[in-house]
Amino acid sequence: MTGTWEELGWERLAEGVGRRRLPVWDCTVGLIAGPGFALVVDAGSSLGEGAQVRKQAQRLAGRRITGVALTHHHFDHVFGAAAFAPVPVFAADGSQAMYRDGRDELRIDAISNGLDPATAQEAADALVQPREYVRSVLTLERDAGREVLLVDAGPGHTAHDLVVVVPGDPTVVFCGDLVEESGEPQAGPDAVPSDWPAALDRLVDLGGAGALYVPGHGAVVDADFVRRQRDALAVRFGV
Repeated sequence: MTGTWEELGWERLAEGVGRRRLPVWDCTVGLIAGPGFALVVDAGSSLGEGAQVRKQAQRLAGRRITGVALTHHHFDHVFGAAAFAPVPVFAADGSQAMYRDGRDELRIDAISNGLDPATAQEAADALVQPREYVRSVLTLERDAGREVLLVDAGPGHTAHDLVVVVPGDPTVVFCGDLVEESGEPQAGPDAVPSDWPAALDRLVDLGGAGALYVPGHGAVVDADFVRRQRDALAVRFGV
């Protein structure tokens, strides 16, 4: 690899696996690299931010990006994805309508959260259309004998939440906004509160007790944190 994780402001989590907390919305992006493989998890909140993430991720991986996995469709996670074209983009099955018809909804949400209107319009106009929608589990080969799993783990934070599981020592689970550490999990109008606790149960089943769980916002947490957040959500939503 060229450059180090720390030099570029990234946190190394395991061999070839790391993440960066982006400014403003504290949104996490991830990188999983191996020979012939470089998958980015989420893409930032604008085309400019996406381009910066792509440049840094390619420098860390020592190769071009081979794919982007979007954990869910909110603007701070997807508005940078077009900067990675033409690499394949993965999203959870069922979210097709949002990527096809949701440009204006995402633009309005971005502006209401403080994104510059011109920047939001530019990103909405370029909104990426995922190449593959994951139903259940999609396995990608990272290198010989090592795999990365894209798992449709929702509904919860949205109706269609994708998580990325990197088995290893330790196993790393990119949770998207199913898990948040820097504040209370955000439940917008597209959340499915009744199913959210069950989605967190699936996360712990996927990663196991010793995994590192990477929230969509905030510091990396352990399985006990995920379980506590699961219980808090169950109480909050009366599940």
